[in-house]
Amino acid sequence: MNSEAWRETLKAKLEHMLPEVDGTKITVTRKTTVTHLADQPTVIGNNLDQLLARSPGVQVSQQPTPTQFNLSYRGLGNPQESEYVLVMQDGIPLESDWIGFPTLYAMPLTQSLSEVELIRGGSSLLYGPEPAPVINLVSRRPKPGAPFSASSEQVVGNHGLYSTYDAVEGSSGRWTYRADAAYVRSDGSRPNAGSQMRQADLYLDYRPDDRQLWWIDLHAINAASGDAGRLGYPQWQANPRATPTPYNRDWVTRDQLVLGHRRTFGDGWLFEGKLWFAYQDLASRGANGALAPQPPPTGTTLQDEQFRTAGADLRLRKKWGRGNAFTIGTTLFHGDDPFRQWSSSDLYVDRHDRSGTPRLVQARTSDYAAIFAENVFRLPHRFHIVPSVRLEHERVAVDESVRPPFLSRPLIHEADARSLPLFGLGVGNDFGHGNETYFSVSQGWRPLRYFDMASPFANVVPGHAPDPSKSLSYELGVHGVPVTGLYYDVSVFWIDFRNRIEAQHINATDVIEVNSGDTRSRGFEGQLNYDFLANTALADRGEHLEAFVSASLLNARFTASVIPGQVGKIPAYAPRYLLKAGVNWRVERRIKLSLTAVSSAAQFWQDSDQPLGSGNSYLPARIPAYTVLDLAGDWQLNRHVTLLAGVSNLADRQYYDRVWQTGLEPALGRSWYAGVRLGL
Repeated sequence: MNSEAWRETLKAKLEHMLPEVDGTKITVTRKTTVTHLADQPTVIGNNLDQLLARSPGVQVSQQPTPTQFNLSYRGLGNPQESEYVLVMQDGIPLESDWIGFPTLYAMPLTQSLSEVELIRGGSSLLYGPEPAPVINLVSRRPKPGAPFSASSEQVVGNHGLYSTYDAVEGSSGRWTYRADAAYVRSDGSRPNAGSQMRQADLYLDYRPDDRQLWWIDLHAINAASGDAGRLGYPQWQANPRATPTPYNRDWVTRDQLVLGHRRTFGDGWLFEGKLWFAYQDLASRGANGALAPQPPPTGTTLQDEQFRTAGADLRLRKKWGRGNAFTIGTTLFHGDDPFRQWSSSDLYVDRHDRSGTPRLVQARTSDYAAIFAENVFRLPHRFHIVPSVRLEHERVAVDESVRPPFLSRPLIHEADARSLPLFGLGVGNDFGHGNETYFSVSQGWRPLRYFDMASPFANVVPGHAPDPSKSLSYELGVHGVPVTGLYYDVSVFWIDFRNRIEAQHINATDVIEVNSGDTRSRGFEGQLNYDFLANTALADRGEHLEAFVSASLLNARFTASVIPGQVGKIPAYAPRYLLKAGVNWRVERRIKLSLTAVSSAAQFWQDSDQPLGSGNSYLPARIPAYTVLDLAGDWQLNRHVTLLAGVSNLADRQYYDRVWQTGLEPALGRSWYAGVRLGL
């Protein structure tokens, strides 16, 4: 292949995947998918099905509020608060506390993002804890020398939706900047399901010369939402708008400061360092649910969890020889996360009211450190090999001064530390016209959480904390652009997930967290993208008609467990198939129109594969299969005015895909939006 053809092939591949050496990170032999959000219509209200429509295998468990986000992958764990998926923004974890409390309660609005990166095999070796995958949200950034521009987006929709997103960006000399402010509100589809979210971002960078970049990044998110409560299956069938908790509410505040530096030293050396500080306040007001004719509860619990976290990520890359690259780095993290609860007789007690009776007080800290290195070796006959190593250490501690009054156990004073090495190996081969086979075997792990050490709400304190859950992942696949306009990526995978932490019942009310089982996930994951206009004169004028489809076929089973009869059962949230497809028509600077579909097989919602409850609180063992269609479009009338419109759940499918021990949560029915974006 001549050099010009090679560059064109590489450009076509990078429309769908990460570069083989991405700055200070090596991604060759890892399965990666990139979604360029500029190529699809605007996503309003953080519709995760639309945002992740081109991210194969990522399962969204719907909770139609802006205060909690639930994602899972390949049956590796319950999607509750995305605890088994590492979600990052610009390579920095978005979790409340990355180690002790890896939950996702804050998500930047899609309008502020440029790309979604999905990294599978070896993601733990690249970024750290959680078995797989990494979802990295890339913020929008102006290019150096960009002229001043401003835009204002105003959108309305049903359920009282109002959304505004306003941004300015540009450059002046060696300085580049971007600032945005946003507000989204909705009444929700049920009483006490209303929500509002505010977001503000500021980015500023300075380039003293062509070899250096310094930047500062500020992110602020503030969200509040009612909690309408969960329903039993008969209650949902009778009235999906029923609200058993008209008094419950959730609040999330997250502020983050990032300082960064990138420097090229010459001779193939590149340094990138990030230092970040984050503060998150997670508060909730929760009382037991009751539907008429049941009497309302007599009291509520006010809960406040604060997370003061800081971290550093330092990476150095050296390119050497003909296409070889070596990277080495370290990651450090610390969290200080007090946890408090109060009891109150006021069902609508204010978030900041501390007049109630203290119910629980815990001081919690987490520490994490890692060093890592890897190298890509280019071998004859277009082979390449990537060995990786990462050494990890974590320590979590809980010191309790007030326990719930219904417990008789001693106060919790627990601390535990773990150190473990992780290894990985990737092998690939370039063949034919723009094709590559890849194979990776890699280790990953899930950190020990605060709740794994000792449940604050159980009467039993274990003698020692369980061992960390570990994963061993194999992925074999092939991807490429064999003809103009066509991209494909197909692979088979096998994941052994060991030391799975499960709840073991000691008596009717008390449970402890123990290493009780292993699971195995295996299957097929493939995606296909084709631009029907790629070989026509229309493509030269910026017109594209693209169809895309992805399929994740999964076979997951328990292979070991101390729970009798558990071996052979299917883990929770492991559907046999998850299909995503769509058609996207776009004309540069004129039209973006997209129809997307997500279809999931039926799935169990708990590892026992059994139903729960009786009467109105009954919950079937399986979440039924569902298919949801979304339609969205942007129409740019001229360089200053763009019209926005869309319909989610086009067929008005009544379904649910989120269940917890206390009930199911209805997904949104058909909803629409329409608006305008004004630009300078």
